[in-house]
Formats: sequence, C-alpha cells, structure tokens
Amino acid sequence: MKLTVIGCGYLGATHAACMAELGHDVLGVDVDAAKVARLQAGEVPFFEPGLSDILRRNLDAGRLRFTTDHHAAAEHASIHFIGVGTPQEARGHRADLSAVYAAIDTLVPTLRGRHLLIGKSTVPVGTCAELAQRIAVLRTPGADAELSWSPEFLREGFAVEDTLRPDRLVLGTGPRPAPAEGADEPLAGAVLREIYREILEAGVPFIETDWATAELVKVSANAFLATKISFINAMSELCEIAGADVDALADAIGHDPRIGRRFLNAGLGFGGGCLPKDIRALVARAEDIGAPRSVGFLREVDSINMRRRAAAVQLVTEALGGEVLGRNIAVLGTAFKPESDDVRDSPALAVAGRLALDGALVTVFDPQAMANSRRLQPSLGYARSARHACERADVVVVATEWAEFVHMTPEELTPVVRERRIVDLRRCLDPGTWRAAGWDHRALGGVVTDTRVSQRTPSAQVNGLASEATTAAAVLG
Repeated sequence: MKLTVIGCGYLGATHAACMAELGHDVLGVDVDAAKVARLQAGEVPFFEPGLSDILRRNLDAGRLRFTTDHHAAAEHASIHFIGVGTPQEARGHRADLSAVYAAIDTLVPTLRGRHLLIGKSTVPVGTCAELAQRIAVLRTPGADAELSWSPEFLREGFAVEDTLRPDRLVLGTGPRPAPAEGADEPLAGAVLREIYREILEAGVPFIETDWATAELVKVSANAFLATKISFINAMSELCEIAGADVDALADAIGHDPRIGRRFLNAGLGFGGGCLPKDIRALVARAEDIGAPRSVGFLREVDSINMRRRAAAVQLVTEALGGEVLGRNIAVLGTAFKPESDDVRDSPALAVAGRLALDGALVTVFDPQAMANSRRLQPSLGYARSARHACERADVVVVATEWAEFVHMTPEELTPVVRERRIVDLRRCLDPGTWRAAGWDHRALGGVVTDTRVSQRTPSAQVNGLASEATTAAAVLG
C-alpha cells in the first residue's frame, strides 16, 4: 500500500522505515530540510539500535523516501500517518499540540478525493474531536478526510521491535453518522488491518474503540508505569531511613502476581521524552475538563520522581564528606536510559549539572549521548571514555546503567582514580565486588546487602511501555 508519514522525528522516522520494511511504499514528510536530507542519505538523526539497517535497506529498495513537500504527500497516497512531536509546553504542563495542528493545516487543504488520516502522536483526550472540526473547515469541496487515532507504544532502544512486533494495536475512530444512501463506509478499520496484516496474522491483539479511549491508552499506560516506579522509590526513601533493603522488598512484593516484579527497580527514577511530560499533560487535561481529583495523585508521583535527583546529589555529597566544592566527580551516563542518546528530562544529566552548580569539577561520559548532553550542559567536562572520565576522580557516579558500566571492574578504575569511592544511582553494581577491592560503595535507595542486584529486572525497562527502557519506559510520544 502507498502511505505517507507526516513528521520524521523519532516516532515518524521509525514508523516510516518499519512500514517500508513491511513492504509498503512510504513517503516521509517533514518541515526540517536538514533532517530530511540526512534520512534520504540513509543517516538516522538519533540513536536507535537496528534502525539504520532498515532505513538503508528500504531506501535502496525504493520503498522509502523523504521530502519537505506536503503536496507530494497528497499526490503519493490517500493514507497518511501523523507522527509529529507533542512536547510539554515551554511555560506550563499541557501538551504542545502546535505541530499536530500545523500538520493538519498544511495537509488537509491539499487533499482531493477520499483520504484517511491516522494519528500516532500522543495527544490529550478530546484532541481528535477538535481536529475533526478543524478538518471540516479546511477540506476542499468534494474532499473527504476521515480521522482516526492509533497511538504508538515505543520504548527507546526497542522502537523497531515495538513497531514490527507490538504487544497490541489500538485504533480509535470517530462517531459514525447514520448511514445514507450512497455513503461510503469508514475506511480506518479495514485499512489498518491490511497495513498490519502480517503483524495481525502473528496473533497481535487489535483493539478498536472510540477516539477518546484511544487517546487515553498511551498516557494511561505511562501514568501507571510512572506510578509503579515512583512507588518503589517512595519505599526506598523509607528503606534509607529504616536501614531496610529495597531490593529484597521489591523481590518479596513482586512475587504477588497482582503486583509483579517488573518496574519495581528503585533508583534515580524515570525521565525522557514520554513519562514526565505525559503524566503532567494528563493532570493538566483532567483539570481542563473538570476532573482534577481523578489523577491528582500523579502530582505526588512526579514529586517523588524529582526528589530522587535531590537525594542523588545529597548521597554524592555525603560520600565526599559533606562538600563537593572543588572535588573531581566522574559521572558515567547522561542519557535518561541505556540504548538511547535522549537526554530530555534526563535524571542523570540533571544530577551532573546540579553537582557542577554546587562547585564540583564534573566530567561525564556516555556511549551515545555526548553530543546531546553538550548542547544542554556545555559547562560540564566531556571525556572520550569511562576510564578517561574517572582520571583523578574523588568519586565515580554511575547514573545510567549502560552495560559497559554495569560490567566494569574495580581493577579497571583503581589505577586512575584519586579516591576509591563509587556511588551507584541505579543499583546496578555488585557492591561486594567493589567493597572487596577496597572501594567505598554507596547506592541510592539505601543498603545493598548482597549480589541480588544482579538478579533485578534491567532498569532499562523503567522508561518505556511498549515504552519508560528493556520491556514495556516508556514509550516515546
């Protein structure tokens, strides 16, 4: 089938490449000429494992191309996915829908005949109804633009897998008018079944519902994950005071099938481009529609998560005897999660920046996020490797659980550091190994008594649902 994808950022570029991988003829459209040029040249503008190969393979096969011309979209196909970004407002908690409105305003007047618009972006409940009114005003005489919404569930680092092997597909459609003689039947359900035929034949559930429910699915899932993550971090605050082991606590309650062990990993908390802004936007939308109490608890979920950053700075300060001014601090990891170069609302980068503001000499290293980190925090020191970052360090801080940090040994760092101190903000290291080598090992969330840390669910899972990171992350909207 011929498809277009409007918006070629993280969501759109991934979706366009994966639709081509399913055999469709795909045109990606974006207003950013530099981004389009890179994609057309086979370069992915962000880090996402496996996507480069799929992009190049389908460009070479002629099933995929990119353009800045919205008129070409109307000429290329009658099925259009909308995958633009919906970030948090600069001066508020609501979702910024300006890119969604711009996509509709630019595309709809160019359409002739019958077209299907399928939203992928994460939007507040009620957005589809607003867009439908907008479309009715913008469309040309004789044109028909049916609107549906099929939210994405991407985990950064697993976006290709989550697109080609999703755990479910959701489609929301609008109210259907009373049938009239000669009226066309709605396109959305039949079209999506054909687009995803190979995926559905593998047994993936296909859930058809209304606009409002489809709009709520993604933000509800992210709100639930954020709540679970913040719950165990709230318990870790208690464990820190009481001297309890939060990992053993999580193991014990996780055996209850009603609770489950996944996403019960205490530590620095969640970040990225989905969970933080989605829970804030959900609270803001609930207030707008007169239901502020329904999700008011999410304010505390957000607060718990943000407190972890302050607690991390305090733990590092305590490890240095109560003063960071003038001390050399190595921070390993700046991305909000491993297998990503995303530093949006990154707890790791926030902690590094706060330590620098407190007067520390902070040197960071991340396997993928160095360029993005430097743009946000140019005053930090940037190293070419983890070992380089740790040279003459008074304390080493593990802030993102990349595999190379999880598996590094004391013997690798002992020759280069000034003081053998390590602070594990992700509870991903084996404390026994480091203490046996003469290191002062501390972990955010209280005492770590044995090697159970190695048995924990990888906290790469924390930040995505289908996205929060290694299963279900979050999700990128």
